[in-house]
Amino acid sequence: MADTKQSVAFIGTGIMGAPIAGHILDAGYPVTVYNRTAAKAEPLVARGAVWAESPAAAVADADVVFTMVGFPDEVEELYLAGDGILAASKPGAVLIDLTTSSPELARDIAEAAAVSERAAFDCPVTGGEAGAIAGTLTAIIGATEHDVEPVRAIISTFANKIFCFGGAGKGQSAKLANQISLAASMVGMSDALAFAQQSGLDLVQTREMILGGTGTSGAMKNLAPNALDGDWKPGFMVKHFLKDIGLALSAAEEMDIALPGADVAFTLYDMLEAIGGGDLGTQAISLLYQEEAAATAAGLDWSLYTQGHDEEGCGCGHDHDHGEGHECHCGHDHGEDHECCHGEGHHHDGHECRCHHDEDAGK
Repeated sequence: MADTKQSVAFIGTGIMGAPIAGHILDAGYPVTVYNRTAAKAEPLVARGAVWAESPAAAVADADVVFTMVGFPDEVEELYLAGDGILAASKPGAVLIDLTTSSPELARDIAEAAAVSERAAFDCPVTGGEAGAIAGTLTAIIGATEHDVEPVRAIISTFANKIFCFGGAGKGQSAKLANQISLAASMVGMSDALAFAQQSGLDLVQTREMILGGTGTSGAMKNLAPNALDGDWKPGFMVKHFLKDIGLALSAAEEMDIALPGADVAFTLYDMLEAIGGGDLGTQAISLLYQEEAAATAAGLDWSLYTQGHDEEGCGCGHDHDHGEGHECHCGHDHGEDHECCHGEGHHHDGHECRCHHDEDAGK
């Protein structure tokens, strides 16, 4: 039976990729691995995976190729470069990108694969590091059930839920919808805990109460405990979540729809990355609500924010209609002396408030 299993190439053995590849390996599939930092693949090689010196070498003989990298430009380079996966893989290979990336790029890769007698589809996953380790991820696929059938058994080694959305790029769009919901939940979690703390409430008890009511969320259930413990280790890095929200906002801009919750979340996570939090876990958003000493202890530096952000810009990376009529997005009517969002500081004249800190404060 083991002899009939498809050969697998896995490129990108980081926080998520390594445990996913491990489940495929444990299920008896022959796995060849490549990662830019070779050390991150060593545990898999020790368990029986074969190391390849390049992506092209990894995919040359593979029946199925998985990629799990950080950013869309990396995906594009991996697949579409002259010596990339499309050129180096064999005809008939199935190419599956697990990265959360651009729907348009996913369509481009699928079209190019079809022309070169390969099959390619987007399959971003959700469930975080814990889900990857447990093998309980949700696979969100831009293909039909029929398209997925030849590789369903492999995907099932690391995902216990599989959703097929029927066409190239639609898996990415569905994943971005998930990230939009999560973005608002992360802000809600942080707002709620900050409010409870300032109200003198027991935070553990408050969280338990929220979990039992309609205010519950995956963020409150899975990430609030880390925040309350001061554990900023990434199950999912801030810089990658920021990328996801940015992709969602860009897609929404093309569709001419507003996503105010995601927009606010982007601003906060952009701020967090700017002060040195890009490699922390997404729960570190709660550090923006705490005293500067807590942020400093976590390795953050508020002085970096004013160095890297233009006085006139909001820092979210999107083109907003700034000016006297620009809305603050915090839901309150500000007067000239209003202290925005937790009283962190007065904003200078003309500042468009979108966050929880004064952009001129240098905090």
